[in-house]
Amino acid sequence: MLHREGRTTLLLATALLLTALYGVEALGLSPLFRVSIQGTSLVLFGLVVQFFRNPKRTTRAESYDIIAPADGKVVVIHETLEEEFFKDKRIQVSIFMSPLNVHVNRYPTSGKIVYAQYHKGAYLVAWHPKASTLNERTTVVIDGTDTGPILYRQIAGALARRIKMYAKEGQNVLVGEESGFIQFGSRVDLFLPVDAEIVTQIGDTPRGGETVIARVRKKT
Repeated sequence: MLHREGRTTLLLATALLLTALYGVEALGLSPLFRVSIQGTSLVLFGLVVQFFRNPKRTTRAESYDIIAPADGKVVVIHETLEEEFFKDKRIQVSIFMSPLNVHVNRYPTSGKIVYAQYHKGAYLVAWHPKASTLNERTTVVIDGTDTGPILYRQIAGALARRIKMYAKEGQNVLVGEESGFIQFGSRVDLFLPVDAEIVTQIGDTPRGGETVIARVRKKT
């Protein structure tokens, strides 16, 4: 299954592939050169198709579970000051997505969206320490019934030039539902309470919408 965000790109890639497969036949190129162009075009088309794949995911979570918002590799787990919304210390968990990962983003918990903002910015490499505050990004806060407010942030990388955010303030969402899409390598950050139970570690490769990242119980 392919994601709707890739329709235009896939149509263009298909047109270029057909041109490469059949158009070069009329150019009188040597067989070796012609096969090289056609083979390279097939490989590139395959990469585009795999990038926009949208595999079905089944989310099984307790109401206090925080689920991975994206596929990728956990590259950061540390305490930091979250300055945009909470303005206090939080545990940051960052998942880096390479161009080979599924790039569908998903809501990490169920609840009501109380904050959703898009920010223009730079295009530092996604693993740069300042990427979370300087790069093009979105910030979304979901107020979960049992977790309290949870913030996640989509961050563009050096290659990413298009972030799609589906969240709207006041909207009620379910954990595991699609929350957006980022093209061509990027990062997603979670900002959790300092007393959250983190059940992942650096180097883990979670699956968006399925893997439990942490457990957060709202204080009463």
